[in-house]
Amino acid sequence: MAKKALITGITGQDGSYLAEYLLDLGYDVYGMVRRSSTENLERIDHIKNDIEFVQADLLDQASLDKALDISQPDEIYNLAAQSFVPTSWSQPVLTGQFTGLGVTRILESLRQVCPEAKFYQASSSEMFGKVREVPQTEMTPFHPRSPYAVAKTYGHHITVNNRESFGLFAVSGILFNHESPRRGREFVTRKITDGVARIKLGLSKELALGTLDAERDWGFAGDYVKAMHLMLQQDEPDDFVVATGTTHSVRQFLEVAFGHVGLNYEDYVTQDPRFMRPAEVDQLIGDNSKAKRILGWEPKVSFEQLVTMMVDSDLELLG
Repeated sequence: MAKKALITGITGQDGSYLAEYLLDLGYDVYGMVRRSSTENLERIDHIKNDIEFVQADLLDQASLDKALDISQPDEIYNLAAQSFVPTSWSQPVLTGQFTGLGVTRILESLRQVCPEAKFYQASSSEMFGKVREVPQTEMTPFHPRSPYAVAKTYGHHITVNNRESFGLFAVSGILFNHESPRRGREFVTRKITDGVARIKLGLSKELALGTLDAERDWGFAGDYVKAMHLMLQQDEPDDFVVATGTTHSVRQFLEVAFGHVGLNYEDYVTQDPRFMRPAEVDQLIGDNSKAKRILGWEPKVSFEQLVTMMVDSDLELLG
């Protein structure tokens, strides 16, 4: 019998890549979606006929019970969240409900309905925030610097707590920034590649950004979902940092993206104080040695390949 997986946040970047990957492995894939007057399935449009959709909401306990009862999953991947950091400043309570308490609700449902299921929680490098050490490992203390990061830290600890208190197979992947052509346009990486394509095609004349010196450990989302799956195939539940171990600045991202289409970013990029964060995180760079050693995982797509892949995709979309 095929294994069954339930993915929350299946319509997002990571959910779409994970669904593709699990379908290729022969899984029956269930996708949890919220009731909405307009369907937003563009990222999974090409595979939507292969997915069983169940309606539920991380804010509604009864709907989660029902979704788990219908799907009876072997594996649950909780990727749903309010995941945009700037929005967490303007909607901190909603962010806490979805990104923090939502994790508690789905774990409660798991315990009641399918306690043998393996659970993956999408944790975030943003939890390290004002970093205590560079690079960051699974043992680095957290110091979250946004409502989003605070909520993710709660979600992380409640997952560990359920594992230790109730013996659940519950793990957290502490994923560093991961991008792709399916990234939302509000995120700086996609904002840049979309902007480059517009400027190259004559649809736009400039690109306004916040700080250009922020550094991130950027990888490819398609690589990172494989680590999620590997975590649930282990004999013992454990948490892992998933990262490339190299860091690049927004400025370097601009250089590669504009350079790919033969332009110089300095001719087009302006800085706008509206896009500065109230509290910036420090140098986020992940130590992936534990994931390499135990999971046998490492990233395949390089920084340059990632940037050019995203630019080419946006040129094609707009062209």
